[in-house]
Amino acid sequence: MAHLLLAPFTASVTELKRDPMGTVQAGEGGPVAILNRNEPAFYCLPAKAYEALMERLDDLELNALADARANQREVTVSLDEL
Repeated sequence: MAHLLLAPFTASVTELKRDPMGTVQAGEGGPVAILNRNEPAFYCLPAKAYEALMERLDDLELNALADARANQREVTVSLDEL
Protein backbone atom coordinates (compact mmCIF):
# COMPACT_ATOMS: atom_id res chain seq x y z
CA MET A 1 0.00 0.00 0.00
CA ALA A 2 1.28 3.49 -0.85
CA HIS A 3 1.86 5.93 1.98
CA LEU A 4 2.00 9.70 1.83
CA LEU A 5 5.37 11.01 3.00
CA LEU A 6 5.19 14.52 4.44
CA ALA A 7 8.93 15.10 4.62
CA PRO A 8 11.61 15.61 1.98
CA PHE A 9 14.05 13.32 3.81
CA THR A 10 13.68 9.75 5.07
CA ALA A 11 15.68 7.45 7.30
CA SER A 12 15.15 3.97 8.66
CA VAL A 13 14.70 3.13 12.32
CA THR A 14 18.09 1.42 12.15
CA GLU A 15 19.75 4.60 10.83
CA LEU A 16 18.08 6.62 13.58
CA LYS A 17 19.37 4.21 16.24
CA ARG A 18 22.88 4.25 14.78
CA ASP A 19 23.19 8.06 14.54
CA PRO A 20 20.25 10.02 15.99
CA MET A 21 21.80 13.48 15.66
CA GLY A 22 23.09 12.74 12.17
CA THR A 23 19.59 11.69 11.15
CA VAL A 24 18.14 14.95 12.45
CA GLN A 25 20.88 16.95 10.72
CA ALA A 26 20.19 15.15 7.44
CA GLY A 27 16.81 16.87 7.44
CA GLU A 28 18.57 20.25 7.17
CA GLY A 29 16.25 21.83 9.75
CA GLY A 30 13.08 20.18 8.46
CA PRO A 31 11.22 16.98 9.23
CA VAL A 32 12.63 13.52 8.60
CA ALA A 33 10.24 10.64 8.01
CA ILE A 34 11.38 7.61 9.99
CA LEU A 35 10.51 4.42 8.15
CA ASN A 36 9.85 1.00 9.61
CA ARG A 37 9.78 -1.67 6.90
CA ASN A 38 9.44 1.06 4.26
CA GLU A 39 6.36 2.54 5.90
CA PRO A 40 6.40 5.87 7.77
CA ALA A 41 6.38 5.16 11.51
CA PHE A 42 6.85 8.74 12.76
CA TYR A 43 8.41 12.08 11.93
CA CYS A 44 11.53 13.44 13.57
CA LEU A 45 11.72 17.23 13.96
CA PRO A 46 14.49 19.46 15.25
CA ALA A 47 13.46 21.51 18.29
CA LYS A 48 13.31 24.80 16.35
CA ALA A 49 11.03 23.30 13.70
CA TYR A 50 8.75 21.85 16.39
CA GLU A 51 8.61 25.19 18.22
CA ALA A 52 7.74 26.98 14.95
CA LEU A 53 5.02 24.41 14.28
CA MET A 54 3.51 24.86 17.74
CA GLU A 55 3.64 28.65 17.36
CA ARG A 56 1.85 28.41 14.01
CA LEU A 57 -0.86 26.17 15.48
CA ASP A 58 -1.34 28.60 18.36
CA ASP A 59 -1.68 31.48 15.88
CA LEU A 60 -4.29 29.55 13.87
CA GLU A 61 -6.32 28.82 17.02
CA LEU A 62 -6.17 32.46 18.12
CA ASN A 63 -7.19 33.65 14.65
CA ALA A 64 -10.16 31.28 14.64
CA LEU A 65 -11.21 32.57 18.07
CA ALA A 66 -10.88 36.19 16.93
CA ASP A 67 -12.90 35.46 13.78
CA ALA A 68 -15.64 33.81 15.85
CA ARG A 69 -15.78 36.78 18.21
CA ALA A 70 -15.76 39.36 15.41
CA ASN A 71 -19.47 38.77 14.73
CA GLN A 72 -20.54 38.92 18.37
CA ARG A 73 -22.17 42.03 19.76
CA GLU A 74 -20.11 44.22 22.05
CA VAL A 75 -20.21 43.65 25.77
CA THR A 76 -19.41 46.42 28.22
CA VAL A 77 -17.65 45.59 31.43
CA SER A 78 -16.79 47.98 34.22
CA LEU A 79 -13.40 47.98 35.90
CA ASP A 80 -15.03 46.84 39.15
CA GLU A 81 -16.32 43.70 37.43
CA LEU A 82 -12.85 42.77 36.33
